Amino acid sequence: MLQIPNKEPLARFSESHSAAMSPRDLLASLTSMARRRYGIVLLIFALSIMCGVVYLYTATPKFMARASILIDTRKSQLFQQQSVVGDATVDSAAVDSQIEVLKSEAIAAAVVKQLHLTSDPEFVGSKPGIIGTILGYLASPTAPPSEAALQQRAQDVLRGEIQPKRVALTYVVEIGFLSRSPERAAQIANAAADAYIDDQLEAKYQATRKAGTWLQERIQELRQQASTAEQAVLEFKKANNIVDTGGRLIGEQQLAELNSQIVAARASTAEARARLNRISEITKNDISNIDNVLRSPDPAVADVLHNEVINKLRSEFLDTANREAVYSVRLGHDHLVVVNLRNEMFQIRKSIFDELKRIEETFKSDYQIALAREQSIQKSLAEAVAQNQTTNQAQISLKDLDSRAQTFRAIHDTFVQRYMESLQQQSFPYTEARVITHATRPSSKSQPRPVLVLAAASLGGLLLAFGAAILIDLSESGFRTSEQIESELRTSCLATVPLVDIGTEKSAPVRAEKADFGISRHIERTGVLFGVVGTPFSRFAEAFRTIKVSIDLFSAGKSIKAIGITSTLPNEGKSTIAANLARLISHAGGKAILLDCDLRNPSLTRSLAPGAELGLLDVLSGKRQLKDVVWTDPTTSLAFVPMVAKTRLSHTNEILASAIMKKLIDALREVYDYVLIDLPPLTPVVDVRSTNEIVDSYLFVVEWGRTSVEDVKRALSSAPLVYENLLGVILNKADLETMRHYSRNAGDHYKSRYHERYGFED
Repeated sequence: MLQIPNKEPLARFSESHSAAMSPRDLLASLTSMARRRYGIVLLIFALSIMCGVVYLYTATPKFMARASILIDTRKSQLFQQQSVVGDATVDSAAVDSQIEVLKSEAIAAAVVKQLHLTSDPEFVGSKPGIIGTILGYLASPTAPPSEAALQQRAQDVLRGEIQPKRVALTYVVEIGFLSRSPERAAQIANAAADAYIDDQLEAKYQATRKAGTWLQERIQELRQQASTAEQAVLEFKKANNIVDTGGRLIGEQQLAELNSQIVAARASTAEARARLNRISEITKNDISNIDNVLRSPDPAVADVLHNEVINKLRSEFLDTANREAVYSVRLGHDHLVVVNLRNEMFQIRKSIFDELKRIEETFKSDYQIALAREQSIQKSLAEAVAQNQTTNQAQISLKDLDSRAQTFRAIHDTFVQRYMESLQQQSFPYTEARVITHATRPSSKSQPRPVLVLAAASLGGLLLAFGAAILIDLSESGFRTSEQIESELRTSCLATVPLVDIGTEKSAPVRAEKADFGISRHIERTGVLFGVVGTPFSRFAEAFRTIKVSIDLFSAGKSIKAIGITSTLPNEGKSTIAANLARLISHAGGKAILLDCDLRNPSLTRSLAPGAELGLLDVLSGKRQLKDVVWTDPTTSLAFVPMVAKTRLSHTNEILASAIMKKLIDALREVYDYVLIDLPPLTPVVDVRSTNEIVDSYLFVVEWGRTSVEDVKRALSSAPLVYENLLGVILNKADLETMRHYSRNAGDHYKSRYHERYGFED
């Protein structure tokens, strides 16, 4: 098996390596948990189903009757204009509010009173069933309850069983009631609907009556306030000489008329001034220029020439001018007739000029009259403005008083109208709700429902069963799968060694041979060496082959010969792992030596060489050579160095970290391909932490399902050099049949039929 690189620091042991599980992984995990905890799951599930069946057998059947009412929004809109209490349009929240009204004590009290439920044992008696009987017996009073207590008890029971609900998004409310009697259920459902409608009518009548009384009192106050305000307006007008006609003040009318007159006067003055200026320009010219004036197209000149006298003179002038022109041609320019005509023309010009002068005086008089009229109107306007300013100051207060009076009068009229509407509503009460379906006697029971109860019991049983299974799994603190080791420790799980029945392998007779010191020592074949050689086709032996392959693959990158085998706690099987791994290597032709370096508790020596008198300490002290203490397995030629201590040793870590020990291991590296060192566990003693100079890599043994995860993490965290040089972890004493229920990836791998195909004999 390939090694997972140990790249993460030891601090990561305390962190969570969980990842989001896919639905498929979650289903696989739950399936695995159900298989390994099928006993408790089936037990709890069966008990839940049994409880459901007992409940169905003992529960009192109940019947549900339903009546339906409609919140009629059209009726609400029909009366909305004349509503005194301000009805709002019915919306979703309003319908939900009506459901709460149906659950109120007022409705419950009306139903209890109408149907005399205080004498019904279902409402005032003890609860049905065994538990109800016991509670009723224990809580039975010495004196009979009062009528008020019975009324309250019946109301509480009724409110607990009534079930009003809205039908989808409609304005229909369904009133359901659950009772032991089908007839009683229908009666109460119908009575609740009627009580609700009566309650709505009574509420509207009371609200309208109170509103009418309040409106009547308020109208009297408003009438007095309006009269007072109107009287204040009249007194203010009288005090300030304010007179109006048709809603308009006289001063304002006079000011408007004067303003119109001043505009007309100014226009008339301007017109007179224009005529005067034009005629003055004409009269300033010489008499000789009168011809040009008479021929001018100027409108002002044309207007002047419309004068009757000027028109007559102008005709005479033109006639004389024509004759003068004719005679000048015939008789010559200096002829007496021509000269007389010229003199006549001159006299006519003079007459026209004199008439123009007279017209100028007339225009001047008209201008002066227009100017005087304008000035007079201007003076009157100034006087009116001055007087109106005084009136306007008082008008501000007058408008405020008038507005106040109008406001009080408008409010008074509105309240009178509302009061009349309230009188009408008192005589014609209405409600938005009406019954559309009356409750009828139910033909079948509503509770309990067998399918629903059994489904709930089944679901509850499954949840409870899986919850108990999860709690049991959480209470297990040990490692269960190789995936868990790789996830929690961030290192490889080299192999999973199954738990086997330890027996005694048949041994050949021990023969005595000559050696340097007399007798050749042989390892006793005990249960600690079971299975590797005697049952080569077992899964136990296959696990050790996997460990050896992993060691060889890891050795391809660097030289690894001295391998320490340790664990977290004692009795995890590290010595068994060390002995069987060493024997497997030797049996396969590898040159291996096994050293028992557990100086405090040499369990491997007690199992393999219980009669040993010399051991590792004798070699380290120089009393004996290595060949004097080595024991040999006659089947595999495995060399074993026992640990024999005559007294208890205190500084065992100093011995393992000594230069002599390092020298011994270095010498063994030169002779053997594999130097396997059985070390003490990490937690009880510190010996393993001092072996980094003599050990190339470590194998860490963890007992399946026993050694807690936190203990392993704590042990490796306390020995960082061991963790950094760790080849991997060996999961020992595994129950493979149970283990396949923990690992999603190991299910088929541990099934017997797959191993039988390859000759396994387990």
